[in-house]
Amino acid sequence: MKRHALCCAMGLLILTPRANAQKSFTLEQVMSAPFPSSLIAAKNSNRIAWVLDQEGRRNIWVAEGPAFSARQLTKYSEDDGQELLDLRLSADSNTIVYVRGEGKNAVGQVPNPTSNPAGAEQAVWTVAWNGGEPKRVDAGHSPQVSPRGTIAYVKDGQIWLAPLDGVDKPQQLVVRGQNFGPHWSPDGSGLAFVSARTDHAFIGVYDVATKTIQFIAPSVDSDANPAWSLDGKRIAFVRRPAEPRDEPQGFFIAPDKPHRWAIWIADVPSGTAHEIWHSSATPQGSFPYMAEDTGGGVINWAAGDRLVIASEEDGWLHLHALSAEGGAAKLLTPGNCEVEQWSFTPDKKGILFNSNCGDVDRRHIWNVSIDGGTPGQFTRGTGIEWAPAVLSDGRTLIYFGSDATHPGRPFGTSLAPDRTTGALASGTWPRDFPSNGLVAPQQALFKSDDGLELHGQLFMPAGLKPGEKRPAVIFLHGGPIRQMLLGWHYMYYYSNSYAMNQYLASRGYIVLALNYRSGIGYGRAFREAPGRAGRGATEYQDVVAAAKYLQGRNEVDAKRIGLWGGSYGGYLTALGLGRNSDLFAAGVDLHGVHDWPTDNWEGKNVPADLNKLARDSSPVTSVNTWKSPVLFIHGDDDRNVYFTQTVDLVARLREKGVEIEQLVFPDDVHDFLLHRHWLAAYHAASDFFDRHFKMPGN
Repeated sequence: MKRHALCCAMGLLILTPRANAQKSFTLEQVMSAPFPSSLIAAKNSNRIAWVLDQEGRRNIWVAEGPAFSARQLTKYSEDDGQELLDLRLSADSNTIVYVRGEGKNAVGQVPNPTSNPAGAEQAVWTVAWNGGEPKRVDAGHSPQVSPRGTIAYVKDGQIWLAPLDGVDKPQQLVVRGQNFGPHWSPDGSGLAFVSARTDHAFIGVYDVATKTIQFIAPSVDSDANPAWSLDGKRIAFVRRPAEPRDEPQGFFIAPDKPHRWAIWIADVPSGTAHEIWHSSATPQGSFPYMAEDTGGGVINWAAGDRLVIASEEDGWLHLHALSAEGGAAKLLTPGNCEVEQWSFTPDKKGILFNSNCGDVDRRHIWNVSIDGGTPGQFTRGTGIEWAPAVLSDGRTLIYFGSDATHPGRPFGTSLAPDRTTGALASGTWPRDFPSNGLVAPQQALFKSDDGLELHGQLFMPAGLKPGEKRPAVIFLHGGPIRQMLLGWHYMYYYSNSYAMNQYLASRGYIVLALNYRSGIGYGRAFREAPGRAGRGATEYQDVVAAAKYLQGRNEVDAKRIGLWGGSYGGYLTALGLGRNSDLFAAGVDLHGVHDWPTDNWEGKNVPADLNKLARDSSPVTSVNTWKSPVLFIHGDDDRNVYFTQTVDLVARLREKGVEIEQLVFPDDVHDFLLHRHWLAAYHAASDFFDRHFKMPGN
């Protein structure tokens, strides 16, 4: 996803909220609820573990059936910006392996948001299920625990092995290239991993007994996503074809094209492999990059010698069953809706997944057999549910859930009628969390100028009087592969954003969270809209459409409409202020992209005309028409959007005499690691809007 001292800033005095007659709760209160993440379940017992972030104090919590009494396992007590992630349970469930700290930046520096002179690190740790002091294993990340008690992990692009009991020193597997993604075979006798070699990649397999490495069917192509068969004799993997070295590269600039991929199966003892399936050559047949971010995986081996794969062949992200012998893939999750996170029942015969099927602006949990049939729905209503897992007893479902007035919490429910569980760790809920003071956002539907239907969430403040006009702000999410929902979000960044939108509504603002084209939830054609980003900024017309929608509402003061957003949302905020200061009176830009060619990380071989188009699609080309005041907020160790993006735009706007405020967090990253930085950023943003929109008390 603390201390109360605020980080130093350049050029801005940190501002505190001013009195407002409509204010019913504080920002501290609405952001005080703990945020859960990284839910894992044991394979052979009813033990579960997860991370709970309590105002920046990140700790591992555990529970065990049938009572599921939650308890805090680690004792980290500071808002120190050190993430907890990559939780893994040992085979006997008696040890949890985890990572503390985030990874290095391009020059090899680990995030150190407190500017601690002693430095910081990202390291692999273990802690006993029964408690006690955690033990450091080694610097690194991405641990996987063998059934035989060995931890495989990644350190500086290499695979390392360390005993779970800590008796022997870690050992490196010396392999050329950048090596990552370790996966143990079911019996722990082999370890598969990806070995990337710049323009190609191999699947490597380490044999524990012989201490040798073989590469599976090496080629000029790029292999990844290895998945072991249930008997440990075969590996399925993805092969993507080689590309010419002069092919234009650049995620936000280069032309769209199909990204073909195939599934191969290797016989591990012999090292031979063959293709069993390949995608179509159409755009919707492209490799499903979204599935890599969900935790479910592009390929999973299931019961009956079948694979479950993710694909967008029908224009939506869905799951399909595929025989290991090959043939056509069978659609398991039909509909004009998308699957996002999934896991398997203990017998590998069923899949649990969450999706927006039947409720496009929420998430609910469903199940389906790998044999096919009509999916069944487990959760429904006005809640949002994610991270489903069926425990080893085959009867208990654990998941995270939220709704419009309650942030995410862990829940358990029985798949049998004789038992119920309910919310877990209820004692962590803050006593003064203002659930009763929050509003339920309304679904807003309207069209862009080109006829595309857009979805948004409208937060209406309480106490509106007939004929009264209120200022409005449009929230623009980042990504852009994100979707804002009718309730608290399942991602830490957007859980915080939702809290901010509730806070602004409590202060009298009308807030519209916009799901613009290039986001998820509405199909691949919506997400991969032509001309988006540095190819023409076509999603900007959706921002204008949102402004017109608000102008058409009787409750909105059309002269007081603002923008705020982070990352890609910062890009659209800056674009709106630059192109349409007549529509947008003020804006808050958090770590936004302002010049596509500068932030085109992978960019190479991009023709001059495409670079010009990207430049013209950037806020830096609109400084001459930029009149509205703006607040920039950015951490200068940002690994997602270069800090120079804000440096450059501020310099250009100063020359034009635009009113600028800034809040800079030295040594913090894109997704602020310190809770107090989130509070400082949102207090500054709220005060900025209050002053420029002349809210009561300002």
